[in-house]
Amino acid sequence: MLTVLESLPEGFLHTPARELHRLLGGPTLIHLPGRREAPLLVSVLLHGNEDSGVVALQSVLRAHSGRLLPRALSILVGNVAAAREGLRRLDHQPDYNRVWPGTELHAAAPEHAAMSEVHRIMRERGVFASVDIHNNTGLNPLYCVVNSLDQAVLHLALLFSRTVVWFRGLAGSQTTAFSPLCPSLTLECGKPGKAANEAHAASFIDGCLHLAQFPSHDVHEHDIDLYHTVATVRVPSAVSFGFGDALADVDFDPRLDHMNFRQLEPGTAFGRTRVAFPLDVRDEGRRDVSEEYFTCSDGTISLRRTSTPAMLTLDARVVRQDCLCYLMERIPFPHSASVARQWCANV
Repeated sequence: MLTVLESLPEGFLHTPARELHRLLGGPTLIHLPGRREAPLLVSVLLHGNEDSGVVALQSVLRAHSGRLLPRALSILVGNVAAAREGLRRLDHQPDYNRVWPGTELHAAAPEHAAMSEVHRIMRERGVFASVDIHNNTGLNPLYCVVNSLDQAVLHLALLFSRTVVWFRGLAGSQTTAFSPLCPSLTLECGKPGKAANEAHAASFIDGCLHLAQFPSHDVHEHDIDLYHTVATVRVPSAVSFGFGDALADVDFDPRLDHMNFRQLEPGTAFGRTRVAFPLDVRDEGRRDVSEEYFTCSDGTISLRRTSTPAMLTLDARVVRQDCLCYLMERIPFPHSASVARQWCANV
């Protein structure tokens, strides 16, 4: 299923994401040489409707056209079939960001075998850093997601944004799989189709290619806004929902995504419901914490405790395929190490 190339296919630099299926038959790993041999890995289109990474890479490579890159670059182009349709994934496909080493749900899928091969190849090549580029469908700032509070990871993240989200990670996700091998992170580039976001991602990739090593000094508190993801909020499949749809089991606030990255106080309403408890909320250990975070009183779904949501979306298909949102808490940076130690002791 995986194709490995040692050069860019002809026309790659000018082909939109929705047309890449004409050049690539499926997931494709492309190795390009550079002055420094340890490669930077950049993965794009793990979700087919998130194309800022493709545009950013094309911009960087056009700028370096005819010249040796400052560092070797390996590009993974993921779900070109879904990109053709402008979708996160096709209905018969697994999520390409849930099939990496560590997955149990998709361990028998051919996509898992393909991504495991990418992981093996990059490990053998001595991968320098791994960057997985995504978009989201709600109103969110540009930010990074990390699975580690290692200083090298945080320095890498700060090249993109001072807003950093620390997350234990999802089994089978790209960043989680590469975190034991190298500094590894996810870029969240806001909504697709925004030229400024694409340019920012291109600048970050170019900066990574020019990076000889990671700084030896520690990150300072005044340089970073650090959050910790504490729970994932989903709508059970049996529950119907909408945004401004009074006939659904759950009628969410049609401006729900305006709450992203805002600290919300207890009592903040997410919407109305006709069922007893319509949300499934899990912490990082997959423990059901629904009633710790939400209450349903007189048909109103409200927060029970102070939380900061991320990735709230009004895209019903994304809610079904992924989640409604993540809930976070702000971590004062000097205390992050103790929080990490406490988390490790609890899992």
